[in-house]
Amino acid sequence: MIIQFMRLLLTILLLSCLHLSAQTEQERDSLTSEKLDEVVITGQLNPQSVSKSVVEVKVISRKDIERQAGNTLADVLNTTLNLNITPNTSTGKSGVSLFGLDSQYFKVLIDNVPIINEEGVGNNTDLTLINLDDIERIEIVEGAMGVQYGSNAVSGIINIITKKSSRNDWEITAYSQEETIGDEYEWFDKGRHIQSLKVGHNFNDNIYGNVIYTRNDFGGFYNEKQGENYEANDGLRGHEWLPKLQQNAKGLVSYKKNNINIFYRFDYLNERIEKYAENVDLNENPATGTTNPSALDEIYRNNRFYHHLNGTGTIFNKIGYNVSVSYQKQTKDLERYTYRIRNQEKVNLEEGEYQSRSAFFSRGTFSNIINTTTANLQLGYELTNEKGSGSSLAIVIGPESDEINQELNNYDFFAASEIQLTEQFSLRPGFRASFSNLFDTQFIGSLSAKQTLGEDWELRAILGSANRTPNYNELYTFFVDVNHNVQGNPDLNPEKGVSAFLHLKKKSSFSEGVFRLKNKLSFNYLNLKDRIELIVVNQNPLAYQYNNIDSFKAIGVFSENEIYYENFKGQIGASFQGVSKVLDSRTQRNDDYLFNLQLNSNLSYTAPKWQTTFSLFYKFIGEQQQFVEQTNEAGNQEYVTGKTDAYSWMDATINKSFFDGAFTTTLGCRNLFDVTQVNTTAVEGGTHNGPPAQIPLGYGRSYFLKLTYNLSF
Repeated sequence: MIIQFMRLLLTILLLSCLHLSAQTEQERDSLTSEKLDEVVITGQLNPQSVSKSVVEVKVISRKDIERQAGNTLADVLNTTLNLNITPNTSTGKSGVSLFGLDSQYFKVLIDNVPIINEEGVGNNTDLTLINLDDIERIEIVEGAMGVQYGSNAVSGIINIITKKSSRNDWEITAYSQEETIGDEYEWFDKGRHIQSLKVGHNFNDNIYGNVIYTRNDFGGFYNEKQGENYEANDGLRGHEWLPKLQQNAKGLVSYKKNNINIFYRFDYLNERIEKYAENVDLNENPATGTTNPSALDEIYRNNRFYHHLNGTGTIFNKIGYNVSVSYQKQTKDLERYTYRIRNQEKVNLEEGEYQSRSAFFSRGTFSNIINTTTANLQLGYELTNEKGSGSSLAIVIGPESDEINQELNNYDFFAASEIQLTEQFSLRPGFRASFSNLFDTQFIGSLSAKQTLGEDWELRAILGSANRTPNYNELYTFFVDVNHNVQGNPDLNPEKGVSAFLHLKKKSSFSEGVFRLKNKLSFNYLNLKDRIELIVVNQNPLAYQYNNIDSFKAIGVFSENEIYYENFKGQIGASFQGVSKVLDSRTQRNDDYLFNLQLNSNLSYTAPKWQTTFSLFYKFIGEQQQFVEQTNEAGNQEYVTGKTDAYSWMDATINKSFFDGAFTTTLGCRNLFDVTQVNTTAVEGGTHNGPPAQIPLGYGRSYFLKLTYNLSF
């Protein structure tokens, strides 16, 4: 492996003879980037600094992303407080929860536009499908944001802000990253292999464009498994973690002149996931005593197209507008075949599209409609036309498939105002009306307040509401055969959510700014009614259907603190959250709060003389409890408290620059504590005195080397 890494290093070093150094411009860009990190747009009437925002916004900067060598959104958010990521080894996706609510309850946006996925628009997004090569920063708002961003923004918002300009005439960035998967690595077949090329150019003073191509090849994790060409029928064929290949192509063109800014962004993603069956049919021939082993294998393909046209500026010399129009589509294709292992050939091939989602989305805000020294009024609209076919629960391909096509249309109008009552105190009320072709009209409100207390003390209070619209599977799934009866429910109502957050912040500076502190203490409350669950609606024959039966509450306190001393930067956080979930209000109420402790830290030290930064990323998730329905020894169903064991996760990186920043090397280790799985008794069904199940979390301690080449002039 070392020899292969050295080959990669030599290849990139040969490019140094082509480097044209423009260090002064790079330093200016770096300073500009740091200043931009303090300006946020998520949930704002106008872009403004974090300190002036009435809404509390977390920012993950481009430098933070680079220090982690993060390639996807899942890589970067893995150690974020209150946000838990759990991979799925059988599908290749990553499940995410924020304040105990899964990814159906928060929205993932790119430049304020929700991104499509197989479940819909904005929510249930697989974070491993979002590449970060053109990202300027990530903004996170915790709590209900229904007024600004509509349905499904119950627990929060993740808004990814892309880079749309450059101070240089030309920018070329190429990098290659090699990573072990646990202790498994080979140049082509094992490990993770990532290559990327980005070219940006200012065509003139007004027009900028860039193109990016990234290839991310995850070879899968074998562990005890033996891969595709293993012949024995002993359950060892295939992979423990499925191999997948992602290819991502992006393009952007932006135009700026006077007070007009326009950009068009295109993004295409292709993902291929290979699933090799562990069971092998030996196909024994008694007459000859020979075998011809084969297996039934599958290949899944995701294709996502993303178009976004945006215009910002002012009209009538005062009204600021920000209008986006987006069309997106994601399809899932399945290829099923019999694989004859010895001949390495595919026969009995079936292939086709079994799931499709498309959406037309438009969002517009018009600010400064009333703009005085004490008040500002913003009006806005959102239009979503979502169409879909197929279901992830019932995968049917071929001519016999009975495709169900449905659509969901939302027409929303909202208003928000910032009122400066005194020099220290401001209010921000908001209201949204949502009209739909499937549901009754929904009304959502919010009220935020900010009080400056003097000596760099800030107090923010945010009360907001948001609804979660039933997803496609909950509405339209029809999976009925001899062994299954799982049906959606078109009569479902949106879930109703409300949240309250209180943030107290303090900034301190000592020794003329050499030593600085930022401290924040927060209290949160979430309440969700009419929660949708899949329940038994008929015992004989057994049938399931989605219904509005549950409720959910979360209360907690968390603290996030930053320390800056010369070249040292530290971020330390702690969270204590309690969750109360009523599983079925018709039969039994389990409304006790079950609490969980989380800790995280992000530490870095820069040695300027060496042009080197050392970083450490840590997260601790304490024991988690959850009420589950299980069968007791008498054969009756009852609710018990299941537990998931505590665990810790740590990553470490060393980032070093060469040749005045022309080359950057990042050497790192992920999962230093070698976590692979965690025991849990929080499993539905079965008997509660049975053995614990295991939740896979990682494939062990892994090492990576990333080499980046930058050319700008």
